[in-house]
Amino acid sequence: KGARVVIATDAVFSMDGDVALVPELLALAEQYDALLVLDDAHGFGVLGYRGRGVLEHFNLIGSATKPANQRIVYMATLGKAAGGYGAFVAGNEDIVDWIMQSARTYLFSTATPPAIAAGCIAALDIMSEDHERRRHLRTLIDFFSDSLKLQFANMPFSQTAIQPIIIGDNATTLQFAELLRERHFLVPAIRPPTVPQGTSRLRVSLSSNHVADDVFDLITAITDIEVTLMGKPSRP
Repeated sequence: KGARVVIATDAVFSMDGDVALVPELLALAEQYDALLVLDDAHGFGVLGYRGRGVLEHFNLIGSATKPANQRIVYMATLGKAAGGYGAFVAGNEDIVDWIMQSARTYLFSTATPPAIAAGCIAALDIMSEDHERRRHLRTLIDFFSDSLKLQFANMPFSQTAIQPIIIGDNATTLQFAELLRERHFLVPAIRPPTVPQGTSRLRVSLSSNHVADDVFDLITAITDIEVTLMGKPSRP
């Protein structure tokens, strides 16, 4: 009683690549007078016209005429799309100030080296202005997903760079990943307890630095290996 309610979620879920229903969560936060904390590690730089992540994706970015919703506490890493390291938190000034004064991991951390900070600033400029990189990534995502969704009927829908392929049992998933590694594709096998029992998967991560031939070769390798493993329980 008297405590502040907080709704906290990944904005893009790291194992399925699906996007959180942020507008619905924001409505829930309004209903219960709660804060909505969004960790957009996998959406920042990828979603939205200027790469501003899930808030831009859902048209929730603040502007001079329409301030951002004060219930949202937005955080993201600079170690994925931005290619550096570190992270940031954005939101209501009072809340951010409270975090700075209260978060022990922040209080006792070392400041980002100037060279790394400069690199992150440059990366943010590129992310904001180079729309072609996101268009190219979007094309690769669609190509990959469309090519495999008939072969893997239970392949989760993902509009992000994270493309999971559900295999099912642990042993076959590990074997699948090893066969891909032998073909020079680094696709990790994700198993319980990271994911539920019976949903072991390959976690493909696409990048704007990939080209269409890279993705085509990966699709071909996955298809060939699936044929090799057809006699085994490769899918639920």
